[in-house]
Amino acid sequence: MSNFFKDTDLDLKKAEKLVSDTLHNCDDGELYLEDTKSESIVLDDNKIKSSNYTTDIGYGFRAINGDVVAYSHSNEISEKSLINSSKNLKSTLKNTKGTYNYEIKKTNQKFYKEIDPIEEKSLSNKILLLNKINDYSRSIDSNVKQVTANFLGEKKSVEILRSGGEILNDVRPLIRFNVSIMVEKNGRKETGVYGIGGRQSYEDYLKNDNWKRVCEEAYRIANTNLESKPSPAGEMKVVLGPGWPAILIHEAVGHGLEGDFNRKKTSVFHDLVGKKVASEGVTIIDDGTLDNRRGSLNIDDEGTPTEKTVLIENGILKNFMQDRLNARLMNTRSTGNGRRESYKHVVMPRMRNTIMLNGKNTQEEMINSVDKGIFAVSFGGGQVDITSGKFVFNCTEAYEIINGKIGAPIKGATLIGDGPSSLKEVLMVGNDMMLDPGIGTCGKAGQGVPVGVGQPSLLIDKMTVGGTQI
Repeated sequence: MSNFFKDTDLDLKKAEKLVSDTLHNCDDGELYLEDTKSESIVLDDNKIKSSNYTTDIGYGFRAINGDVVAYSHSNEISEKSLINSSKNLKSTLKNTKGTYNYEIKKTNQKFYKEIDPIEEKSLSNKILLLNKINDYSRSIDSNVKQVTANFLGEKKSVEILRSGGEILNDVRPLIRFNVSIMVEKNGRKETGVYGIGGRQSYEDYLKNDNWKRVCEEAYRIANTNLESKPSPAGEMKVVLGPGWPAILIHEAVGHGLEGDFNRKKTSVFHDLVGKKVASEGVTIIDDGTLDNRRGSLNIDDEGTPTEKTVLIENGILKNFMQDRLNARLMNTRSTGNGRRESYKHVVMPRMRNTIMLNGKNTQEEMINSVDKGIFAVSFGGGQVDITSGKFVFNCTEAYEIINGKIGAPIKGATLIGDGPSSLKEVLMVGNDMMLDPGIGTCGKAGQGVPVGVGQPSLLIDKMTVGGTQI
C-alpha cells in the first residue's frame, strides 16, 4: 500500500481509477506525489542564528495532449481534492483524442541509499559540531573576523502513478555543508566560501574531521584574495581549472542543449545535431548515474530511469536532454531529464551532472603555453542569455599568467563571451577531470533543482576578460 494514502479517505485503488479515467484520452501524464522534510541550521557571529525544520506533502496531477499541459496541484491529499483536480484537467483539455503513451523503462539500479540524513544525526550534535567549526576556523589565524557555517538537509520521497496502475518510487537524500570565512588585514577585508554535499548522510561527508578541510579551504580562498591585485582587462587566453569552473559549461552551453529550447527553436543549437559545435577533443555528457552525486537520480520526476547522455562527442553535437513531452514532439525518446522543483511545479528538461570528459594535456602544459592571460579557479555569480549563450561570470579565485608562469592573485575578473564560440576556442583539454564538491543548484523558469558539474583544466584561446586594470 502507498504510504501517501495513510490517514486519508483515498486508497490506492481509488487513486489509480481517477488517474486512468482522467488520462484516458491524453497523450501522457501522471499523478506525482511528494513528501519532503528539510532543515537548515546557520551559525553566524559566534552563535546559532537560525534553525528551521519544515515538512511539505502534496501532489501534482498532470495531463498532456499535443503540446498543451494541464496541471493541478494541492497540499491536500484527499478524494475530494483529487476529483477537483481531475475536473480541472478535463476542462482545460476539452475534446482530447490522444493515445496514452504507456511505454516507460524499468530499472533496479540505485545510485544512492534510501536514508533519512536529517534523522541520522541529532540536532544537538549538529549544533555542537557547528560550534566546533566556528572555534576551529577562528583558531586558524587571528585575522579571521567572521565565520558563517550552515547545514542543509533534505529527504524527499516521491511516488508516481501512471494510467493503467503503474507505480514508480524513489527516496532522495540530500545534504550540503558550507563555510564562509572573512579575514581582515591592514584594513582590507576579503571573504572565502567553500562547501561540500551530495546524496549521503552528514556523517559520510564530515567523518574523520573532514569538516576541517572545508574550513581550511574557505580560509585559503579568503587569504589568497587578501593578496590580490586588480584584474587586467581585454581579450586574452584563459586557463580554467578543473571541477567547479564547469559551471560555465553548465550555464553557457548546457541550457542550450535542453529539449524544450530546441523544439521551440530558440536555442542556437536547435539545427546543429551532427555538426561540429566545439573543438575536436571536447566531449560533454549529462550523467544522472554517478553514485551519491548531487545531480544524480534513480528515476526522473516522470519515472524514467536516469542514464548517461552524450551531448557533444569530439566536438560533434549528438543529442539533446529530453523529458517525455519534448521527446515525443521531437520524435525521439526521453533521456531521463524530466525534473521539477516540487509537486507545485511542472516538469521541464533539466540537467543532472553535466561533465566535460578528460583530454590528453596537463595543466602545466596549458600554463606554460600562455604569455599573458589568466588562470580562473573558481566562479561566483553570473548571467546567461540561454537563447544566444552569451554569458558574464565573476571569478572568485583567479591568477594572472605571465610568460608561462602563474603570477599574483587577481580580484574583480569577469569572463565575458558566448558558449558556442567559447567551445570552438578550446585549444587544450586537460587530463585532470574533477567533479564539483557538491553544492550546485540550477535555476530555470523560477524552479531550482540540485545539479552537479565537472571538467578537466581547459585552455581557451580567446576570451574577453573584464577587469579594472587595462
